[in-house]
Amino acid sequence: MLRFDDLALFVNTADHGSLSAAARKLDVSPAVASAALKRLEQQLEARLFVRSTRSLRLTPEGEQFLVHARSALASLDEGQRQLAGGREDIAGVLQLSAPSDFGRNTLLPWLDEFQREHPRLSLRLHLSDRIADLFRQSVDIAIRYGEPEDSSLVALPLAAENRRVLCGSPEYFARHGCPRQPEDLAGHNCLLYQLSGRVHDRWRFSEGRREQAVTVAGNRACDDADVVRRWALAGQGLTYKSWLDVAGDIQAGRLELALSQYLGEATPLNLICAHRAQLSKPVRLLREFVQTRCATLLVGAPWR
Repeated sequence: MLRFDDLALFVNTADHGSLSAAARKLDVSPAVASAALKRLEQQLEARLFVRSTRSLRLTPEGEQFLVHARSALASLDEGQRQLAGGREDIAGVLQLSAPSDFGRNTLLPWLDEFQREHPRLSLRLHLSDRIADLFRQSVDIAIRYGEPEDSSLVALPLAAENRRVLCGSPEYFARHGCPRQPEDLAGHNCLLYQLSGRVHDRWRFSEGRREQAVTVAGNRACDDADVVRRWALAGQGLTYKSWLDVAGDIQAGRLELALSQYLGEATPLNLICAHRAQLSKPVRLLREFVQTRCATLLVGAPWR
């Protein structure tokens, strides 16, 4: 029978890319860790890692088994939580990934409030527009725009009605005027977002049943969505952003809407995890907390 401590050692080794690092985290000696991994490979009759003097990486068999090992450990944790029932404490460490702009400028103060309500909960926040690998990285849950490409992931809505909006600073509109229809964007400096080498220069709008996509151009692009928003605040051009990212700036008058008679592209916000077993009480409470605050921001959206 497989031992759960051997599975934990295997998962931690895969996460850290190092047997010694996993041993330190689990507070066991390197010799004990090496023996545990060897025992697991013998029981599975499969080699899980390719080792060299400088690196350690998963074999194809290791990649395949890692998914099941994570699931088994998550199931054990969930069983312990269910036995605890209503006595489950809101404590421990929650590792969360979030987009750069939404994370820095909207989510951060919400997390401050959430931790004040649950002071025994520690957060590990990873801010990046790159999609976190929930099977291999040290992340419990991710908050992301759009549906996950991997259909095996669990996606729970936080703001299903969220959309993109076109906006710029009052200073920009004073200098360059305001576009009246999507075609007018050809005469404006559009601040572009890029990810994995792809520049997102096709902006989509709809009016009734008519949908329209325009190719835009500008003199600036960045793979950090927060930077794109800051450029817009500085009057450098127009940005096509999630309403949740810019609602505070629009309400404060730092940014103004354009083409508000058109519907921007749907941009739902979801909480994503690898398994439903990861929906612990802290995760469920955080989801409800963020969902409620997103709903408050959406009240002022131009399509409402």
